[in-house]
Amino acid sequence: MNIVDTYPHVVMAIGAMALISIIQLLVADAIGIVSKHTPGTPIEANHDSALFRASRVVANTNESIAIFILAAAFCVLTSAPASFVELCSWAYVVSRLVYAACYYANLQTMRSVIFGLSILSLCGLLGSGFFAWSNG
Repeated sequence: MNIVDTYPHVVMAIGAMALISIIQLLVADAIGIVSKHTPGTPIEANHDSALFRASRVVANTNESIAIFILAAAFCVLTSAPASFVELCSWAYVVSRLVYAACYYANLQTMRSVIFGLSILSLCGLLGSGFFAWSNG
């Protein structure tokens, strides 16, 4: 089985998350430079601070991206249905984009709802992988 041929959209979703991660890091760095934040010093926990929100976007993406990669790899290795895996993968990517936008804009309730959707996407991936494993 050629993974790229069977799961091309999953591979692209993983690449998209890598790109999103780099962009989020650059946004946080740019905000840090503009706000004259000294690198390596703690950032005050204050949701009114754009630097705090940008740093939380990066941290939260870092906290969940490993789960996404592991779950996607699990699905590929168990030959889970490609269409469902692709749907869940792109739902995760899109929800992470919207989550970041909500965090940057300080839309706390919407951010939490979107975070929940990203978690559901990860659960969908894991469920699909375990279903494929049990029926393999």
